[in-house]
Amino acid sequence: LLPSKDYLNLRLCGEAAASIDSITLFWVTDNRDVNDVRYDDGLIARLGLDRDKLPPLRAPTDVLAHVLPAVAEELGLPSGVPVVCGSPDHQSALVGSGAVRDFEAHLYVGTSSWVQCPVPFKKTDVKHSIASLPSAIPGRYQAVNEQDIAGGALSFLVENVAYHGGRLLTGEPPENPYQVLDAMAAAAPPGAGKVLATPWLNGERSPVDDESLRASLFNVSHTTTADHIARAVLEGVAYNTRWNFQYVERFVKRRLDPIRFVGGGARSDLWCQIMADVLDRPIHRVEDPIEANARGAALIASVGLGHIGFEQIPDLVEVDRVFSPNSENRTLYDDLFDAFLDLYKATRSLHHKLNRG
Repeated sequence: LLPSKDYLNLRLCGEAAASIDSITLFWVTDNRDVNDVRYDDGLIARLGLDRDKLPPLRAPTDVLAHVLPAVAEELGLPSGVPVVCGSPDHQSALVGSGAVRDFEAHLYVGTSSWVQCPVPFKKTDVKHSIASLPSAIPGRYQAVNEQDIAGGALSFLVENVAYHGGRLLTGEPPENPYQVLDAMAAAAPPGAGKVLATPWLNGERSPVDDESLRASLFNVSHTTTADHIARAVLEGVAYNTRWNFQYVERFVKRRLDPIRFVGGGARSDLWCQIMADVLDRPIHRVEDPIEANARGAALIASVGLGHIGFEQIPDLVEVDRVFSPNSENRTLYDDLFDAFLDLYKATRSLHHKLNRG
């Protein structure tokens, strides 16, 4: 039952423990009081688990022990390096985004995607798969949600379409095919010729929990080019983000503005601008956005070792660039977002018919 980071801790220092914000992934704790997260014997009994095999719960900032001498030698580390309990990806990314104060939002786009922020309350929106779960910050929850596919849609284009089997394109893919896709998308106009791409390659989690949904390209014509399709995919992920984002704002009962952007998707200037335009919010791209999770883990460890406090983190995580919404694209993207939702409503029953069985 140990999350991967806790297995790593066991390997490093011989101490098994689960942080209070990682164990919630396994739904066997009572986290209604963020200052007293504990195992729930009723849930454990219903799941038929052996209570004695569950690891002790620790705070993410707790120092568990020190790296074992043999492991330190193997890794080339000095002896006595402390091992801090740490946090899973959502919580680490939040800290690494620098948006650690209540209701400061960050957007993550990697293979999947989410929009999250710290919140001072416990709440669950079952219908839209949003919940406040313990964060790495003492005494604070964070609003947690996740869209299943985001940057993974670009991987699909490269691996399953453009270079699948090498039948049409027999050469080697470019060194960085995602830069090529980015340039292709930039060559198409905003709105991608009104081609809509839905990114539901593996169903969806939030704001609808529906494993039957599938991706599509809609409104393709004889004038549609590969450039339009590349841009439509970027915009489709943004529409899906806006769809989720509106429920996150309802969940926290306030406007989230601005939004810090982290993850591999944030490296694209074009995608940053598309997100700003579609969400109608300033996008603050964090410096080295792809390193947000690792940076968050390091900052959590720094707090645990007493080098910094969480309140200092906003000043330690710099913003690389601000992307402001382009008012000229407001009506276009509002209309296409409405069409995106209409497409979902019109096709969901067909997805269920085709993909449930």
